[in-house]
Amino acid sequence: MTATAPVDLTAALPAVRTLTLADLEGVVDELAAYHAHFAPLFRRREQQAWAALYLRGLLTADVPRKNVEAIALRLLGAGPAADSRVRTLQQFLSASGWDDTAILAAHQQLVVETLGEADGVLIIDGSEVPKQGTHSVGVARQWCGHTGKKDNCQAGVYLGYASRRGYTLLDRRLYLPEAWFSADYRERWRACGIPRGTVFQTKHELAGALVEEAVGARRVRARWVVADEGYGDSPALLDRWAATDLWYLAEVARDTQVWFLTEPDGQTPRARPVCWVPPQRPSRKGRVPTRERLHPASPAKQRVDGWAAQVPAARWQRYRLLEGSKGPLVAEFVAVRVVAVRDRLPGPEGWLLVRRTLPEAGEEPAYKYYLSNAPAETPLGELVRISGMRWPIEACFAECRQELGLDHYEVRSWRGWHHHLTLVLLAHHFLVRLQRRLDPRAGGLSAGARAAAPDRAATGAAGAAFATGSRRAERDRSPGAAARAAPPARLRPGGGLSLARLPATAQTGCLPLPPPPAPTTAGRHQLT
Repeated sequence: MTATAPVDLTAALPAVRTLTLADLEGVVDELAAYHAHFAPLFRRREQQAWAALYLRGLLTADVPRKNVEAIALRLLGAGPAADSRVRTLQQFLSASGWDDTAILAAHQQLVVETLGEADGVLIIDGSEVPKQGTHSVGVARQWCGHTGKKDNCQAGVYLGYASRRGYTLLDRRLYLPEAWFSADYRERWRACGIPRGTVFQTKHELAGALVEEAVGARRVRARWVVADEGYGDSPALLDRWAATDLWYLAEVARDTQVWFLTEPDGQTPRARPVCWVPPQRPSRKGRVPTRERLHPASPAKQRVDGWAAQVPAARWQRYRLLEGSKGPLVAEFVAVRVVAVRDRLPGPEGWLLVRRTLPEAGEEPAYKYYLSNAPAETPLGELVRISGMRWPIEACFAECRQELGLDHYEVRSWRGWHHHLTLVLLAHHFLVRLQRRLDPRAGGLSAGARAAAPDRAATGAAGAAFATGSRRAERDRSPGAAARAAPPARLRPGGGLSLARLPATAQTGCLPLPPPPAPTTAGRHQLT
């Protein structure tokens, strides 16, 4: 049988784009304007200045590891006051009482302006950072995806956002293993500054809270939430997401059992499972039954891989979609309505989506299985498109690790972990906004227009971002004054999503930013 041409969905998925050195001319003013959007949310001017410096360091410092010391020495220079400046930047990151919650709220609102679509996709995934020693907050021997084995690491749960316009990260939660709530960890709990009242939460519970808070605050535009098998294996989490009125598409294991409503041929209907309360025995002895059970006449559950193996070849439909840096992928899909299992009884009705690869000669196809609560009228093509919207969060992790120092931090405290990750999220979104402006398909300047744009000196914007907030600080601690004396950073070789330095000329076309939010009036530091 001749194979039909695949339906091409690549244009409906976000693409991985790269920035060239020519694209980076004159972004000093843009970074200063971007930082100014968040500056009023810091409690003091010194905090504003150090935040600007750290943000610039994450984006531009050409150092092997973007930790506090390397950023301070690279951007502020060495000298008699270097140790003092390093300690001050360390204190800003690890102990300073600025409000992550307000900054992330402003960040999420800005992401909606950059990437928001009515059918946007929230993405849940975890990321781990290997650590030496046992004193960093949350560190324990646990599964580490970065090393591919059980290892000493910190684990976080992250919320991403993707649309046809691009992708970035919205929020993060640090996972505290259950052992950290035992008496043996009381001293480490105190040393790390973990807030009182913090309770143990599983990764599934953290994932549920991340989505609920984003949806409940009405800061994001989203229709879907997607996750891999590590989160899709929790029916309680899927029901929690469904309660937010989002449609989920979650990968599940091949041995997942459901009740199928259609035979593999796609034409013959199957009987639905039915719950019932058994009648009392004729003898009327014993308790009156009250608990629901599966009716004896109901069909049996079936594994998803067993059903997929029986699907005729003609039912599979081919689609071409993107999967990150791997480029276009052609795979075959089929979908069927099913009834999910809840506590061994029939649960909500939804979709099972099955994907199989087109193997090379002599190889077996690889299958993936997804459950979704999307409405029955959802087209197959839409389910397929959403299945291709999970990889962006993996791209976010890779870009933040390789270019923005996501895993380079050397802070041990609860506050330090959250502060560092907040600024990494802001740095990544800055690059996303820059990409969109430089992409002609998104209404940005073409390469010819950028080349023809007149250069203008950027003497005030960068210095003001780093110096203005430090005038009341000690002179040897001023990040602005030292930055002006530091030598310019060198361009780093290689492509990818990166900014090797902040060039000395400003771009004529700047990013459209809304007015900065009002300063926070909160008197105490709060962490999300």
